[in-house]
Amino acid sequence: MRKYFLAPLQVRQLATQPKLAVKPNHQWKSVVGLEVHAQISSTSKLFSGSGTTFGAPLNSAVSFFDASIPGTLPVLNRKCVESGIKTALALGCQVNEVSMFDRKHYFYADLPNGYQITQQRAALANNGKISFPVITPGTKVYYKSVKLLQLQLEQDSGKSLHDDELKRSLVDLNRAGLPLMELVFAPDLETGEEAASLVKELMLILRRLHTCSCKMEEGALRVDANISIHKTGEPLGVRTEVKNIGSVRSISQAISYEINRQIKQVAAGGIITNETRSWDADGRRTVAMRDKEVLQDYRFMPEPNLPPLHVNLKPGSQSTEDLISVAALSEEIPELPEHTRQRLVEHYKLNSETAIILVNEPILLEHFLNITKSLMDVPTKVVTNFLINDLLTYCNKINVDVEDCALSSTDLKDVLKSLHSEEINLQAARQLIELLHNNPKTDINTLIEQHNLQQISDLNTIESYCQQAINNQPTAAQQYRKGKTKALFALAGEVAKLSAQKANMKIVVQCLEKLLKD
Repeated sequence: MRKYFLAPLQVRQLATQPKLAVKPNHQWKSVVGLEVHAQISSTSKLFSGSGTTFGAPLNSAVSFFDASIPGTLPVLNRKCVESGIKTALALGCQVNEVSMFDRKHYFYADLPNGYQITQQRAALANNGKISFPVITPGTKVYYKSVKLLQLQLEQDSGKSLHDDELKRSLVDLNRAGLPLMELVFAPDLETGEEAASLVKELMLILRRLHTCSCKMEEGALRVDANISIHKTGEPLGVRTEVKNIGSVRSISQAISYEINRQIKQVAAGGIITNETRSWDADGRRTVAMRDKEVLQDYRFMPEPNLPPLHVNLKPGSQSTEDLISVAALSEEIPELPEHTRQRLVEHYKLNSETAIILVNEPILLEHFLNITKSLMDVPTKVVTNFLINDLLTYCNKINVDVEDCALSSTDLKDVLKSLHSEEINLQAARQLIELLHNNPKTDINTLIEQHNLQQISDLNTIESYCQQAINNQPTAAQQYRKGKTKALFALAGEVAKLSAQKANMKIVVQCLEKLLKD
């Protein structure tokens, strides 16, 4: 469940930070670079026709090639190449006219070939850039830019399954050969919050492009972080790599922990070794796995069974059966998240923080656009406040993601319509969120009637409540008459209490002012 901490229209907190052994020291500088493995959305694998459905029975999606049966050859999946090019274009990369495939050798039980087919030396695309808002709890949102060094296509490995009780390991090759994009970012980041914000923005882009589902719980997006520290003015320190971080929350936590672990170790006279570590989400710490491999360990060599990959870079060209046109694919790029934020600010006059929240939660953006299209007389600020401060607060309270909440855009529109027409007040509107979530097939008017949520606007009834409030709060009434206008809040609160939160507070204030002047 994603947690939201909603000061007035403040961005949500991505994660509660782990307890750190040492507070960050300003004399230390941290350097963070990310490598992201995104599984390409495709019905078949990168080099075989096997399926890619998550959760399929063990070893049920394995071709002869995936199992490395002698004599089998790879056949490149065209859709995966097109998805890689679309992603590269959206991230401002230079797509290379010719790219090459390599064999990267390492020996694990779940890698039958003994090597991975990748694009280490001549990638599909290089030299991209991504700018994104950094969301850090308690501080103002700022923008950060990070260079994308290269985007390459490669195949995934299988999965080892360890049975501690029977003391044996088995191998599931369903993942072997799944299509991946590896995105290698420059070490331009400094904190865990920046890294988490980068990954969040990348996920928004990939989902807009439909090139990756980004379901981290299914392994569709995995993050490796390279982390080092050094003192200001000194050379960069020795880096460690934290492998396979499996959630946005863990990205921020793992990097923050590792930065402070390194500071503590160096401050105590120790040294940092070039090693690979993993993130223990339960213990909220990084754990040493193995020494870090170097390029020589992988013995890269050209993949002899795949020719160079050529694409057409000519402007205005069209794709053919044998050659993919980059220009044609560029026409398919949709509006990207940052452009949507700019449109929200310019067209709907939202502030930048509100635009960031809406775009970062696609279902909220969908609700906002649908509601404002139907209720043009309702101020956009009323709509955004209700979605962010009320709908998200309720989702947080019941521990569900907002996309899993049963309320549709139509439900929310009907609630806001009733609120704007003063049929109900804000307190009732908040109650309706819960009622509609628990009774998704019930009409809103029926719920209002069943639960007696209608706002009280009758002048005689309100005047009676106001007079009773003045009698119950004589000190506040006397203070108001002496010029302490804030005392009116206490009286209005008493009216709200007497009316079970159903009185029309705009009329209440007017009535109290009239009675207290008489």
